[in-house]
Amino acid sequence: MSCTAATRRPRHAACGSLIVGALSGSALLFSLSGCNAVRQPGMDDLIQRQERLELQVQQLEQRLNRRNPGATGAPGGNAPAGVIRSLTYRSGTADDRLRIYWADGSVSDLPCTKEQATLACG
Repeated sequence: MSCTAATRRPRHAACGSLIVGALSGSALLFSLSGCNAVRQPGMDDLIQRQERLELQVQQLEQRLNRRNPGATGAPGGNAPAGVIRSLTYRSGTADDRLRIYWADGSVSDLPCTKEQATLACG
């Protein structure tokens, strides 16, 4: 509703409700923003501790990746999603296997066994 109505009484009523609405919205916003200004005791320590832990996790992941660069990139030892660059199959040895070379540089080894007339790898 516009504040420029023809009669004086509705104009004040409309403007008054807009002002009250704006003031109550401002008061709500002010009260909510005031909650964030008060810090809980020890909150800064918890934030710093979390940041240190996140840094330690990143450093450990980097160390693991440097130690075992040929490991699969997916968690749990699953094959990484992506394109296969090449396959090799080794048989007649103590460790018969199918080796998958992935486009991202990782390698997956699948042990193979012969069951009846079927070769099973995985």
